[in-house]
Amino acid sequence: MGSKDHVAVIGAGVFGAWCAHHLNSAGHKVTLVDAHGPAHARASSGGESRLTRAGYGKDAIYTRMAHDSLAQWKALSAVSGLPIFHPHGVVFFGATEEDYFRDAVRVHAELGLPIERLDGRQLARKFPMIDFTGVAVGLYEPGFGALMARRSVQTLVDRFVRAGGSYVHGAARTPEPANGRLDHITLASGEKIAADRFVFALGPWLPKLFPALLGKRIVATRQEVFFFAPPAGDPRFLPAAMPGWADFNQGDIYYGFPDLESRGVKFAHDAHGAVVDPDTQDRRPSKEALADVIAFRDRRFPLLRGAPLTEARVCQYENSSNGDFLIDFHPEMSNALLVGGGSGHGFKHGPEVGRHAAGRLLGTLPAEPRFSLATKSETHNREVH
Repeated sequence: MGSKDHVAVIGAGVFGAWCAHHLNSAGHKVTLVDAHGPAHARASSGGESRLTRAGYGKDAIYTRMAHDSLAQWKALSAVSGLPIFHPHGVVFFGATEEDYFRDAVRVHAELGLPIERLDGRQLARKFPMIDFTGVAVGLYEPGFGALMARRSVQTLVDRFVRAGGSYVHGAARTPEPANGRLDHITLASGEKIAADRFVFALGPWLPKLFPALLGKRIVATRQEVFFFAPPAGDPRFLPAAMPGWADFNQGDIYYGFPDLESRGVKFAHDAHGAVVDPDTQDRRPSKEALADVIAFRDRRFPLLRGAPLTEARVCQYENSSNGDFLIDFHPEMSNALLVGGGSGHGFKHGPEVGRHAAGRLLGTLPAEPRFSLATKSETHNREVH
């Protein structure tokens, strides 16, 4: 590709926005297209906060990507005005020292990255706002923390436009290739956008645009998150004292955040919810999900018993069949790259997903087998956490 070639990136979520940024920074003409706006309310990249951490058990590929992405998030945060990255640290803990914990320590050591192994007593002393009863081991990553999701994507797109990129508000129709290539996309308005290469990074809308190919390989599930008011004047739930956290809870993971920017202490259940349509799913929180989170909260965070609910949000994961990302060319369009399958853990990797996708499109990076379409089946069994 020469610098005069034109790339159209369809989807202005975290993957698409970072891909557009990297392509634009490399000197290519880039048009970024989104149907509802960057990190809009129904997008998987919308909402307030996402954990960023490098602990991935044996999956060194994601440990490296998270580490390499963090520097780019910090650089964006430095120019954003309001913070994008909150460095409050992240702790993962469980009742037994599973292979996941041992492998994470090993991978961090091999890559030269810091991680602290703490037992239950050490965890209780370090983080007194959490009741660690029954917890045997925890892993603490002091250099990681939270990303402000919507703010970060909108900031990135704004800087992309200021740097000469083009943004178009429009909904793409299913593309119609000719002779094994794609020469344009058509928007719902009838407008056509011609380009030399295309990237489709539409999150849960990716299988809707390519139903025959991806309709069963990437599935959106309903996920609910809740925020609770901490006790008035209590500093123990602020980011200076409390980390982001995940309780492995004998395989039934819950996770959450401190009181970021006074929005409340955030809780979520990581179990996949019901399969949903991102356009039509009911965005009202359910009584059942709230009761489930409160029961967990009251057991693990007794100081928050009775804390009033301040906010709730219904979003979605867009799950690939195994939890690995999809970054691969469409089998019938040699100039169209498919990027998606964030699977509930993809946001933190946005900068490196965008860099890898740009490199694949330009032919400067080799394919990563785990991100191939061939590894995505129609039977779902999440293997990445």
